[in-house]
Amino acid sequence: MIAKGLRPPVGLPLSRPVFALTLLASTALASSLAHADGDDVHFRPGHLLLSRAVFVNNAVTITPGVTQLPPNCVSPNCVTATADGTYPTVFNNDGVDGSFGLTAKILLDELRLDGRHVQSLEVPNSAQRGVSQNKDQMVTSFSSKSELALNLSLDHRSVTFMGYLAPIGALDVSNSNTPDVIDPTNPVPGTYYRLVAEVDENGRFHFTKVNGYSGNNGRAAIFNDRHGAGVFYTAGNAGNGGNPQPAGVITGAGMQIAREADAPLARQADPGGPFPLGSFNITELGQKADKIGKDTNFRGLTVFNNVIYTTKGSGGNGVNTVYFIDTTGNGSPKACPNGVGLPAPSASLPTTQIFYDGSKLATQGVTPYNMCVLSGFPTALKSTTSFPFGIWFADANTLYVADEGNGTATFDPASNSYTAAKAQTSAGLQKWVFDSTAGAWKQAYTLQAGLDLGVPYTVQGYPTGNNAATGKPWSPATDGLRNITGRVNRDGSVSIWAITSTVSGSGDQGADPNKLVMITDKLSATTLPAGEHFVTLRTANSGEALRGVSFTPGTGDGREEAHDRGSCGRDHRADDCRDID
Repeated sequence: MIAKGLRPPVGLPLSRPVFALTLLASTALASSLAHADGDDVHFRPGHLLLSRAVFVNNAVTITPGVTQLPPNCVSPNCVTATADGTYPTVFNNDGVDGSFGLTAKILLDELRLDGRHVQSLEVPNSAQRGVSQNKDQMVTSFSSKSELALNLSLDHRSVTFMGYLAPIGALDVSNSNTPDVIDPTNPVPGTYYRLVAEVDENGRFHFTKVNGYSGNNGRAAIFNDRHGAGVFYTAGNAGNGGNPQPAGVITGAGMQIAREADAPLARQADPGGPFPLGSFNITELGQKADKIGKDTNFRGLTVFNNVIYTTKGSGGNGVNTVYFIDTTGNGSPKACPNGVGLPAPSASLPTTQIFYDGSKLATQGVTPYNMCVLSGFPTALKSTTSFPFGIWFADANTLYVADEGNGTATFDPASNSYTAAKAQTSAGLQKWVFDSTAGAWKQAYTLQAGLDLGVPYTVQGYPTGNNAATGKPWSPATDGLRNITGRVNRDGSVSIWAITSTVSGSGDQGADPNKLVMITDKLSATTLPAGEHFVTLRTANSGEALRGVSFTPGTGDGREEAHDRGSCGRDHRADDCRDID
């Protein structure tokens, strides 16, 4: 059986759904006056764009000891809520319901390079006046920590990210099925489309439905609009049930491809699919096969020199490392016959899915396998020390990889620290340099200074003391880094912005208020330079979680635009990072 291909490409301009610019009641945003008139929205090229999930109070009623979770569950998959809907104790329900989460609104913040706020754009959602069920809208899952990565399209005209077609306050959506892929073993019976969103420099949104990532979440998307391609590359995970898995869970994991829709959501037909774009199996490394589809639990995503790269950094199966898609013949001949290799110089970006043999899905997954571990990166199974997330190429020989840390919340009251997080040596920002003689990437060093790994910090309005449900402090501490972006400066340095991961005593660490940080590194350095350290540009408020960071739509590739209005110098003075109006 051969899978059906994608629909013919479309190329219509972005639509104008309802949206609102939002001024939030926080001191960081107090200087900005925002308007709800779409004609007033314009992102300035060269600024940062930050995504955040914002908890909506009173969006759902949960009664401890009464409310059954997940919603509409069927025995024996039902549990009873232990906490009401109050933030942040609501996430103590994760202790009984492993799929627990609430849909939340998404805010996009335009920031100057030093973190100063310019304006905020709210993604359409059901909590806004005039956004009815049949209007364009999108939410994220609070507290799904891997969601809302931001990526510039390949022509830099828009920024893309992923979410759900669901109302605010819906429960367990991130582990729901998609409409076309129903897994009878999934304890969450609800069905919701996953969405890819685009926003252009004038704040106009456009959304595309997809059926990928049933039972789990889409995490990142990049739009390829070169030569009329009109396709998204997306990364994520699928499955929230047992074996055997439906075919759509296997084909809907990892790397996916989707055509840009040409109509508002209410007029979009069922998109069909899923449409797998990349496939990897640990048998390529000579290992015994594990659970099909779980080797491609992908997170970070980037495109460089016509090659798609992604990361795997969690899960009980597979290899936590950096991968690329091999397009030199759809896997035959392969750039990496043993599962490890380098992209071919002649690589081109794909515009179609893998045409797979459906009869082999249950035993081999999506074949042929067309993904490789990038040469030099880890190949160990089920690593307890490697957790790659965001990736950014400074040039063809320099790759920065964010490591989010091990997530272990062991707390020592005597030292007032999360000891496992504090002891890590690989969490933070790893710098990898290509060794042309060896034909492999080698890790040069890891940047950690200034992150204060494992050291708790307080957030205004957020609880102090211990969470009674876990017996550990509410106060979070940085555990590592997730999504990143960067630029090359004319002085031979690179500036990199990153979103932190956390450990804490919260019922779900993905709900912690985290940080946006920045560091400047000497591009040519191969040993750790003295004095380089991260500075915090913004800490999320109580009820917020920062998720993704990119440059604003219309920004160039970050190399020719290395700005001459201040280069974010290595001494990190605020004035060095300020661009001039």
